[in-house]
Amino acid sequence: MTVPVPLYQAKAEFFRMLGHPVRIRVLELLQDGPKAVRELLAEIDVEASNLSAQLAVLRRSGIVTATREGSTVVYSLAGADVAELLRAARRILSELLVGQNELLAELQKDPVR
Repeated sequence: MTVPVPLYQAKAEFFRMLGHPVRIRVLELLQDGPKAVRELLAEIDVEASNLSAQLAVLRRSGIVTATREGSTVVYSLAGADVAELLRAARRILSELLVGQNELLAELQKDPVR
């Protein structure tokens, strides 16, 4: 009998799956629409084997889909929610950086303290 995974653990595993710069870059590029592997390689500075491994992780997780068009494999986002997640991450990071810039400005005002 398998024990069900708690939701918080499933979420942690999901975010762990996203926790690689190449995977994030692939998802960012796919927001603009489906892309062939050669197009992704042209945009991401990694070896083809590394990109292939990262695409396999994304495909197994169900976050991207792959279709074959002749000898070309084309990847696309599995749903619009992925793009929304990336936009939310961008908003959160922007807010954090604004806070850090404000702190930096405060530190630079009075270097003695």
